Amino acid sequence: MNYWLIKSEPNVYSIETMKQEKTCVWDGIRNYQARNFLRKMARGDLAFFYHSNTKYPGITGLVQVIETEIIDPTQFDPNSQYYDPKSTPENPRWQTVRVEFVEQFPNVITLAQLKQQFTPDDLLLVRRGNRLSVMPVAADIAEKIIGVKTDNC
Repeated sequence: MNYWLIKSEPNVYSIETMKQEKTCVWDGIRNYQARNFLRKMARGDLAFFYHSNTKYPGITGLVQVIETEIIDPTQFDPNSQYYDPKSTPENPRWQTVRVEFVEQFPNVITLAQLKQQFTPDDLLLVRRGNRLSVMPVAADIAEKIIGVKTDNC
């Protein structure tokens, strides 16, 4: 099993919405490096759910990858902000995954806490200038983050 981190702004799609809906297609990713990480995800992988662009950005919970290699439907919708006119059903450019809610953490593990505990070499998220919305997390770092969640209770 691999670990990942996926970001969403809470006013766009929150952990609370994820909890209510139980599953979702993680669509709208339009960065090639982030898309390539989505392509590497496997069924059963876990992803930390991260709220960005908020007063206290941080990890709010966990989701599990339940389906891979999904063609992102938003790329074909001219009314979507994620529409890509260069993408066609015969040659789609954007793939994604379906994730399932696992848990909401009792407290947010803030970016400030993560920066205190991890170096940029440990966790890509804390690297200066990093804006990726999907990124890998090493297993040993993931276990430490889960430990922080437990300590935060």
